[in-house]
Amino acid sequence: MNYFDEAKFQKKLKKKVNKLSKKMAKKNFQVNISKGSKGSNGFYFLGFLGSAIYFISRSTDFWGGVLGFLKAIIWPLFLVYEAFVKLLG
Repeated sequence: MNYFDEAKFQKKLKKKVNKLSKKMAKKNFQVNISKGSKGSNGFYFLGFLGSAIYFISRSTDFWGGVLGFLKAIIWPLFLVYEAFVKLLG
């Protein structure tokens, strides 16, 4: 049976992390994270406007309009749910 020494493991891990961070600092290492493509934001905005107009125009009172606005924010959820219902039964 193997013996696991947690303190020794932590010490080695800390040493390796420090060594790696120094190496990255020397190379001026940067991470670029992009969230989706640039065109998808415009598509979502147009979908939001269309769904907001649709849901708010169907409301009969103020709170129905507020609910319509909230539905417009999460319209992709309805789209995916209905797609799964149709595809998976």
